[in-house]
Amino acid sequence: MSDFFAYYVNTSNSPFWSFAIHDGSRINPVLKDYLKLNDAERFREEDPYTGTIAELPINKFIVSTSRFQLDMNRTLKDAIYLHPEQAWGLSVWADLPEHHITTLQNEYYNVFKEIETLIQRTIDDHGYFVVLDIHSYNCRRSGPLEEVDHEANPQINLGTIYNHPKWQSLVQYFKTSIHNQTYLSKPIDIRENVKFKGGYLSKFINEKFGEKGCVLSIEFRKDFMDEWTGEPYIQHIMAYRQVLMNALTDLQEYNFNDATG
Repeated sequence: MSDFFAYYVNTSNSPFWSFAIHDGSRINPVLKDYLKLNDAERFREEDPYTGTIAELPINKFIVSTSRFQLDMNRTLKDAIYLHPEQAWGLSVWADLPEHHITTLQNEYYNVFKEIETLIQRTIDDHGYFVVLDIHSYNCRRSGPLEEVDHEANPQINLGTIYNHPKWQSLVQYFKTSIHNQTYLSKPIDIRENVKFKGGYLSKFINEKFGEKGCVLSIEFRKDFMDEWTGEPYIQHIMAYRQVLMNALTDLQEYNFNDATG
């Protein structure tokens, strides 16, 4: 980790990883004078509390720097929001100096180099890997009183588009595990590739290591918070973490030897 881009890695003796690359809201102090958005404007498009959901007893990669500084789920071209069309129509930076852009681009390369090293080490140690790539998404775009369209907005959207076809049975196994659980005593609506299909983190990992593992890009609808005020619903957040804990227990029973042998 550098002083410019903040994240932490916690490794354990596990083939499983949880990533929360949009959890953070930190902006490096040297960049704040160029930032045009206030904290609330940024917070709405960040994925707050996903780092809490990702606090699982497995390997962890949690980013505390805001995606508005550097978005690790985008290609390098779009990872720095220099134009409104890259950031939901928001104007993010006021004349961000070229040397800061270069520093951010170097950070981008360094972080992905570290991710590559970590996944390779996991493969060396266990023969396979599974990444839980944890995100959230807004479902009340027009205002806080908007009725949620549940048909168009799954409670959990599972992005899998970049995974090797050999892992489709594992994806189904994971979905079944979620379906067999409840969330606050209610059935869970999990669907595949409806709202989101997986971002650049998934593409990067799968292109390099797709024969040895896969990425489950998990987008939670922001039912666990007030997406307009940012107020967290702690019971809901902890319930989602428990759902993933239970799914991990089930995944440990999956026969990875058939797929990796």
